[in-house]
Amino acid sequence: MTVPCSTDVCALGALVPERGAAALVDGAQVALFRLADDTVLAVQNKDPFSGANVLSRGIVGSAGDAPTLTSPMHKQVWDLRTGSCLDDAGKAPHADGPDLRTWRVTVAGSRVLVASR
Repeated sequence: MTVPCSTDVCALGALVPERGAAALVDGAQVALFRLADDTVLAVQNKDPFSGANVLSRGIVGSAGDAPTLTSPMHKQVWDLRTGSCLDDAGKAPHADGPDLRTWRVTVAGSRVLVASR
């Protein structure tokens, strides 16, 4: 299944399970995460709290049934499915907002496709 207006980013095998990787999609830095079940999720790579493009180096975990990402900078936690900030301290007013932008990802055969926006 091909996502309309999508970018072929890489082979699924190029992504290490439970680790992140950065990719450039339509000029935006995207952090890709391959979960243990081979689901691939994508959020912005820019940490809204530090401004650094480091979220692909964050820690993958879980909160209940939600896969999560913990920032390597200030340790805020986000739901990887929705980009919603789960950290109460992280919900303090912030210029860009505490939530992350997400991208729709499809795995077609062995290829990872990220939807353009």
